[in-house]
Amino acid sequence: MEAPEGGGGGPAARGPEGQPAPEARVHFRVARFIMEAGVKLGMRSIPIATACTIYHKFFCETNLDAYDPYLIAMSSIYLAGKVEEQHLRTRDIINVSNRYFNPSGEPLELDSRFWELRDSIVQCELLMLRVLRFQVSFQHPHKNWLNRHSWQRTPVAVTAWALLRDSYHGALCLRFQAQHIAVAVLYLALQVYGVEVPAEVEAEKPWWQIYTMDTEIP
Repeated sequence: MEAPEGGGGGPAARGPEGQPAPEARVHFRVARFIMEAGVKLGMRSIPIATACTIYHKFFCETNLDAYDPYLIAMSSIYLAGKVEEQHLRTRDIINVSNRYFNPSGEPLELDSRFWELRDSIVQCELLMLRVLRFQVSFQHPHKNWLNRHSWQRTPVAVTAWALLRDSYHGALCLRFQAQHIAVAVLYLALQVYGVEVPAEVEAEKPWWQIYTMDTEIP
């Protein structure tokens, strides 16, 4: 099973002219893989967000050239399933990943390659837990302000949810507190649709400042 170009260590981390791809571009593509694989595995939004956060946090502690980012991504999915109590079988993760990398290819046979990859995912999970010092539980912005299923037909809510999902392509989840990200994406969604918060003009403070007044914004 080969990762697509723009991936991790070795050829996957090389650009069209053989030069190393910018790290941000690599992480963006791998995060996209985590999201798409997560959806195909039936993962909920919170476990997918946890998988992305584990992935980004791991590479904040290590060098991108030292590990295959797609293997780290698969292990992040596996570990996030445990953390968020949505357990996944390694076999399902491998099959979905193989189809992602080889859309027209055949499913992997249960041969030595399959079992080697399965063992690599499990061993990588243990490595990640040690590197992250077993700190793999996170507070996500999703829980702060929005019930997606209640608001799914509201354009502002749909846009805010999409912005929130896309923020996990990078390491914003590690740089800012969850409530600040939640307020930021909601504020941006309101700006996109030109929606004004009722009575904000008469209020002593803007609504977003009231929401975040208990903590400092970086």
